[in-house]
Amino acid sequence: MPRTDLTYPAFSGERLLLIVTGALSAAFLPGWLSWLRAGYPALEIRPVVTRSAQRFITLDALSTLCGQPAMSDEWPAHVTKGAPHVELSLWPDTVLVYPAGLHFLARLALGLGDTPAILALQCTPAPIGIAPSLPPHGLTSPAYLGHKRLLDQRPNIVIASPKAGFSVSTGQMDASVAAPMPVLLGLVERLRHEMSPSSRPGITESP
Repeated sequence: MPRTDLTYPAFSGERLLLIVTGALSAAFLPGWLSWLRAGYPALEIRPVVTRSAQRFITLDALSTLCGQPAMSDEWPAHVTKGAPHVELSLWPDTVLVYPAGLHFLARLALGLGDTPAILALQCTPAPIGIAPSLPPHGLTSPAYLGHKRLLDQRPNIVIASPKAGFSVSTGQMDASVAAPMPVLLGLVERLRHEMSPSSRPGITESP
């Protein structure tokens, strides 16, 4: 786990859908998941893992750490109980994409729905927090900046700016690593408040 402020921010989520994509930052998830479960013991965490992410962390490890079976982000050969993307869309009150690689960000920004997780994110009303993890110079690339502009227009998405980090490929501090989990949680909780009808002038929630 990267060194950072480990203070637990206010977080009211109860059902967290965690999407893990193919970036090296996925290898740090065990530490963050232990941190999450220690600070928010009532939080249910359902992990969904892309095939590329499974090069860095296993489904078995995530199942153990989250206390729920981890799902590979692939269409099942046989559907026995409803459509997986519908359940993934409606179940959570919070979604985190951690880490979010450039390929996943591009698919989300372009409105694709080729896997259960990506289709669920296109449809869910829940607030979505995204922590990009990018290779050297990825943060300033036209591809990332263009996709980020599209995602910034969505009312239920917040993006945590990556931090400068060490690239194992170049041996320099020129990578953009996923923001610490406390930062992402704080941002998505603020977004939840902004999305709440009671936070809008002249609008109150029904009793």
